[in-house]
Amino acid sequence: MPVYVWKGRTPTGIASSGELAAKSEAEVISHLRARKIIPTSVKTKPREITIPFLGGKVGTKDLAVFTRQFATMINAGLPLMQCLDIQTQQATNPVLKKGLGQVMTDVESGSTLAESLRKQDKIFTDLYVNMVDAGEAGGALDVILTRLAGYLEKSAELARKIKSAMIYPVMITGVALMATLALLIFVIPIFAGMFESFGQELPAPTRIVMKLSDIVRGYWWVIFAVLIALFIGFRTWKKTSGGESVIDRMKLKIPVAGTLVRKQVIARFARTLATLLSSGVPILDALEITAKTSGNKLVEDSIMEARSSIAGGETIAEPLKNVGVFPPMVTQMIAIGEAAGNLDDMLNKVADFYDSEVDTAVEGLMSALEPVIMILLGLVIGGMVMAMYLPIFKMVTLISGD
Repeated sequence: MPVYVWKGRTPTGIASSGELAAKSEAEVISHLRARKIIPTSVKTKPREITIPFLGGKVGTKDLAVFTRQFATMINAGLPLMQCLDIQTQQATNPVLKKGLGQVMTDVESGSTLAESLRKQDKIFTDLYVNMVDAGEAGGALDVILTRLAGYLEKSAELARKIKSAMIYPVMITGVALMATLALLIFVIPIFAGMFESFGQELPAPTRIVMKLSDIVRGYWWVIFAVLIALFIGFRTWKKTSGGESVIDRMKLKIPVAGTLVRKQVIARFARTLATLLSSGVPILDALEITAKTSGNKLVEDSIMEARSSIAGGETIAEPLKNVGVFPPMVTQMIAIGEAAGNLDDMLNKVADFYDSEVDTAVEGLMSALEPVIMILLGLVIGGMVMAMYLPIFKMVTLISGD
């Protein structure tokens, strides 16, 4: 369905503009007149060229900002269509802007807000849609959106902390890789030319480094092609059920980093389930949504096993204890929350605790990575430099002996 860019004026003379997906220009004009907007210009929007791996998504931060503003406007008593219109015009993310325009069209056609959001599945998750659905059904959409905004803001903050922690190791690794390539491509050949005049057999480390330099300079395109093929193959395998399970299981077992991943997954599980339960979503639906948004296949399967047990009449804590993914402290707090009738509050406390634990784990990961990276950097670059100076030391020794 084509998208039209329109401009118009309200009956009071205020200029307005936006985008609308419709079958024809006449349909756009009809929609605008129904909203009491006098159209002054309606044009077909040019097709956008998207480049793979660049853009084309709505980040958690963008969605959190939209949800917070949307909740504020709904709480202030503004009509739903006016809120959506304002948000569509203010959206800076092109994907979010286009999606909200389509949501407006669907709502105008008689669909509920939740039904309209569900069609934009690349922007709004099952968690988001189900919470909005519960809010509409209970007449508390502003309250639900406020909770959802808080959840998204905490998720965005957690992701920001982890990304910030990984900037230093990634930069150091990148610099080390560039330095190694520079040595192999530019520096080693100079030494190789000098060693040819020695007329003596070179030490084994020197021969290995020189051979490696010849391979990199002579077959760089083969190495590049192999790396690209491995990258594509890994991404394809990772998307399969078996590949995803193996990788997610390994993530939980990596020394130091595995602890961080586990704590992050538990914090997300507790926060998601608490938000859904406090919004009135049924427990079985809430567990299914929580499983899908856990971010780890092993945890997802564990939660789904627990959901099956709960459907048979068991409590939540007991099956979660049996799957062996969640620490005893978590299952004990869940059991207490069930017994006291305040499971959502208890889950929020678990999430807050593990959010702080993630901060500690990030600091621990950084403390562990820094010396490891520096040692590896010294071994690789320092080893190559020493390999190149070994023949010189040998020659100096021979000269001194003479």
